[in-house]
Amino acid sequence: MTETVTSADGTTIAYERVGSGPALIVLGGAMNTRRSAAGLAALLEQRLTVYTVDRRGRGDSGNTPPWSVEREVDDIAALLAIAGEGAGIYGHSSGGILALEVAAAGHPVGRIAAYEPPFTASDEAPEPHTEVDAIEAALASDNRDAAVRTFMATTGMPPDAIDGMAQSPWWGGLLAVAHTLPYDLGLANSGVVPAARYTAIAVPTLVLDGGDSAPWAARAGARVASVVRGATRMTIAGQHHGVDDAAVAPTLAGFFARS
Repeated sequence: MTETVTSADGTTIAYERVGSGPALIVLGGAMNTRRSAAGLAALLEQRLTVYTVDRRGRGDSGNTPPWSVEREVDDIAALLAIAGEGAGIYGHSSGGILALEVAAAGHPVGRIAAYEPPFTASDEAPEPHTEVDAIEAALASDNRDAAVRTFMATTGMPPDAIDGMAQSPWWGGLLAVAHTLPYDLGLANSGVVPAARYTAIAVPTLVLDGGDSAPWAARAGARVASVVRGATRMTIAGQHHGVDDAAVAPTLAGFFARS
């Protein structure tokens, strides 16, 4: 059943809740909705109360402009008030960055896990991110197809793979949330870990990456783990950025059931 909570700026945020046990909020990455995490929630619901969320601008949630990191943090803070103080947060990709930002802002999170937060810059140097301009230009002309294709190309997906996805039945769902791509890129902070801010995180934190992922993933995980006090880093063998639910669920269940 879909439920809603109202964020600080009046935006309605939609979520679903399943299971029993310690509370866990699951945050998806680019072009994900709450339904993207349904499979993971089904694997966790025997041990955890899982909240899957439509981040602002997606699914049944509202989208009050202008977007900012702070407003997305406020959205999750509002959900924390429902889930209860000490709830955990797991985020995949840009959702992992959002989870870290919520903790860094001092909200009452119990535990954090982030899978491959996309801090892709090397040597802590900002990236030019020229794709942001291209994506925003495509969206300004209502060319959602071009925006999604541009974003996928920046992740390293080859053109033939993108063409194949464009023929899939879920392509329309990606186009429906294409306008939120600049939000994910904004969270990524030009690919640089905001080290000064993350030193404020004082809750148990697990940083995950896949053994078959691109080199930036391990580099980002190591950097985040080095600045978050007491963070633990773990690599899941045989996985890449699109981690399989069954591969990550046991680790998440064990980590968050301790809450």
